[in-house]
Amino acid sequence: MNSLIAAEDSAAAAEGKLPPEAMPEPRSQGKLVLRKFLRHKLAMVCTAILLLLVLTVIIMPIFWPYDYEDSSFPSFAKPSGEYPLGTTQVGKEMVSQILRGTQYSLLIALIVSIVATTIGTVFGAMAGYLRGFTDSAISRVTDLFLIVPQIAAAAILAKVFGGGTWYIVAIVLASFGWMPIARIARAEAMSLSQREFVDASRASGAGTFHIVFKHLVPNMIGLITVNATLAIAQAVLIEAALSFIGLGVQLPDTSLGRVILENYSQLQNRPALFFGPFVVLVLISLTINFIGDGLRDAFDPRQRRMKG
Repeated sequence: MNSLIAAEDSAAAAEGKLPPEAMPEPRSQGKLVLRKFLRHKLAMVCTAILLLLVLTVIIMPIFWPYDYEDSSFPSFAKPSGEYPLGTTQVGKEMVSQILRGTQYSLLIALIVSIVATTIGTVFGAMAGYLRGFTDSAISRVTDLFLIVPQIAAAAILAKVFGGGTWYIVAIVLASFGWMPIARIARAEAMSLSQREFVDASRASGAGTFHIVFKHLVPNMIGLITVNATLAIAQAVLIEAALSFIGLGVQLPDTSLGRVILENYSQLQNRPALFFGPFVVLVLISLTINFIGDGLRDAFDPRQRRMKG
C-alpha cells in the first residue's frame, strides 16, 4: 500500500500536482524578512551593540554610585578607578553625565521618529491615493517646510515655546522631520493605488480611509520601518547639533549634545571629558544607520531569495 501511495505521489509530482500535505509550507513575508535580516552580519552586530548600549543606560544608573546631579566632587579630577572618565569643571562625575545624556538623546530621537513617521506616512499616503487638489496642497506644504532651514527653525521654536525643555525640542524636531517620509510614502501610495486589490476594494464600496489605512499603509510597512529607523539616527545628530550650539536642550535637562558642549573647551587638556560623550553619540548614529541598511536589504524583494 505504501508503495502504491509513493508511486501515486511520484506521478503527481511529475505532473506538477502534489497533494496539499506534500507541498512545502509557504513562508510568510515576515519570516522571510526576518531570515534575511538575521543573515545580514553587520546589521546583527550593530543590533547587538545598540541593545547593549540601551540596556546599559537603563540599568547601569541604578547601580552606579554617583548621581548625575551631584556636583560635590573635586573639579577636574583625572580619570581613575574612582572616576573612570574624571569629573567636570563644576564637580560632576562624567560617566553619570553620559548615562543621563544618552537616556535623553535616545528618548528625544524615539519621539521624533514616531511622530515624524506617523505624520509623513499619513500625509504621503493620502496625497498619493487622492491625488488632484489634495496631492497638490500636501505637496506644496511639504515643499514649503523643506526650504526652511531645519536647525534654525527648530532652534527658534524650541526657544519660543519651551526654553529648551527636552520634550519641546523633540516635538519641534518632529514637526520638521516628516517631509522626506511624506515624499517617499506619496510615491509608494501612487504605485499601490494602481493595484488590483485597491480597485477591488474601491469597487466594493470601501471609503478612502479604509483603503488608505487597511490596504496602502500595511503594504508600506517595509518602507515605514526603514525610514523610521533612519529617522532615529538623524534625530540624534540634529538634537546634538542644536544642543552643541546652545539652542537645543537646556539645563536642568541634558543630552549628549549638551554634555559635549559643556566639555568642549577641555578637548585638548582633558580629552576624556569630550570624547566620552562624543564616542557614544557616534556609536549610536553608526549602529542605527547600519541597522537601517540591513532592514532595507531585508525588505527589498529584489534581493536574492533565501534558500532552505
